[in-house]
Amino acid sequence: MLQLERAYSAVLFDMDGTLLDSRIVCERVMTDWCVANGIDSAALLAVSLGRRTVDVVREFAKPGMDCEAEAAGIEAAENSDVDGIVPVPGALDLLNRLPARRWAVVTSAGRDLAIRRLTAAGLPIPDLLVTAEDIKRGKPDPAGYILAAERLGTRAEDCLVFEDAPAGIEAGQKAGADVIAIGFASSTGTTHPCPVISDFSEIDFKLA
Repeated sequence: MLQLERAYSAVLFDMDGTLLDSRIVCERVMTDWCVANGIDSAALLAVSLGRRTVDVVREFAKPGMDCEAEAAGIEAAENSDVDGIVPVPGALDLLNRLPARRWAVVTSAGRDLAIRRLTAAGLPIPDLLVTAEDIKRGKPDPAGYILAAERLGTRAEDCLVFEDAPAGIEAGQKAGADVIAIGFASSTGTTHPCPVISDFSEIDFKLA
């Protein structure tokens, strides 16, 4: 059990891989897109975790590809596919115990997709949901976490962030927050520059 002595003003959660496990859906949809466009799916999947779809598409786009349209198509496919999405152990219990204005979700997914996945996993929709539409620069840029803290009336430096992917962990650390990595949905052998727990049953912390 990891016990944190510091008291935090708010808790900020990534979604995919942190609150819920959507790997099956993400890999299924992204692989289909890669095959259809002659793109190396293994290379794309290796760097896509925790990042906005449009940013990943831009990195692998073929000449003349409309990246915004391609990303929208991928997200539409993900929106209609929630088969296999499950909550990370302990997530529901923790969210139910946190006061509504003391936590938020900061995700690289679009708003509609985020709500669909949280609902599919049986998790509550937060009062504050920061999504891909709310920021100009996605993770590893810290903008999403800084914005969430501001909207909760605090500073990112006073928040605890839960993440799973390297890009998200970097974003939380750049924002100045304490970051804990969730390993439940991570690939075997993944290393993180922050404390790691398997799921939410392995941590104890308090709010200020």
